[in-house]
Amino acid sequence: MAESDKNEIYLSSSPHYSIPLTTRHVMFAVVGALLPIAAFGVWLYGIPALVTVVVSVACSVGFEAGFRALLKQDVRVGDYSAVITGLLLAMVLPPSTPVWMTVLGAFFAIVIAKEFFGGLGANVFNPALSGRAFLLVSFATSLTKWTKPFTNLDAVSAATTLSYVKPGENPVLDAGAIAAKLGLTSAPDVYLKLFLGQRAGSIGESPIFLILLAFVLLAVMKVIDWRTPVSMIVTAVAISWIAGIDPLISLLSGGLVFGAVFMATDYATTPVTPMGRVIFGVGCGLITGLIRVAGGYPEGVMFSILIMNSVVPFLNRLIVKKYGWVKPVKPAAQGAAK
Repeated sequence: MAESDKNEIYLSSSPHYSIPLTTRHVMFAVVGALLPIAAFGVWLYGIPALVTVVVSVACSVGFEAGFRALLKQDVRVGDYSAVITGLLLAMVLPPSTPVWMTVLGAFFAIVIAKEFFGGLGANVFNPALSGRAFLLVSFATSLTKWTKPFTNLDAVSAATTLSYVKPGENPVLDAGAIAAKLGLTSAPDVYLKLFLGQRAGSIGESPIFLILLAFVLLAVMKVIDWRTPVSMIVTAVAISWIAGIDPLISLLSGGLVFGAVFMATDYATTPVTPMGRVIFGVGCGLITGLIRVAGGYPEGVMFSILIMNSVVPFLNRLIVKKYGWVKPVKPAAQGAAK
């Protein structure tokens, strides 16, 4: 067939818009941002953390490839989406999580929360958080067992900072009192310790400085939208501050910053419009703050994001993105231009 006889007409629905950034490039950038955080978690918590990370990633990739092969669909291991799900799941698990629980969480995250809904881009809820939520409601004791940094698992029982500030009979609402409990000399010492990640917690939530660096890099590269993380963090900290909790303690404790940067910005489970993302972030922050102040759990990031995931279709319908629409110039501006 001659070159001129080929049918080169392509029909597709709008919007007719593309960018050179592929799904693989986006996923690779997120993996690159997560690896230093994972390495820091392994440095803090040792071999158990490394085992959790390796098992979670390997099982996530294996479960996705096996499930898609079973259904005779294309095996898309090369897009790194399963790697990210495995990394994110490991980052929100305690270092002491038993291996078989990590395997079970990876199966739920990949097969139930992702592939059952149609695979990449079709899932309604964040897969990694879905896997963690399943493990938390099924094995609450193991999922709330924290390891002190630089210790072995024989010294597991360590209180998190959020457990100190949780309103109750004897809440500790200021950094000075927390410093006394931790054996530190002043409130700035507490802030610095939390900022550098030297505290009990999930594998990836501790190094705030690395998470913030990843946020800046991903936002500058336009891999994520800054609106959702900023609105979520500001709202959650404001709720805690109104409740009388030290705002810096609220910011630097728990998984707020990690969840806002890596979980709330998931493409498939976040609104498509800028205003929708702001509303989504405010909703996540509001629910997080309320759970921290008045809920049964000291942390509320996971539940807030999953709850707001269910609202995303409504936000996308309520705030419609008009492709190709340009805001008309006001008459005054037109006159001035002449």
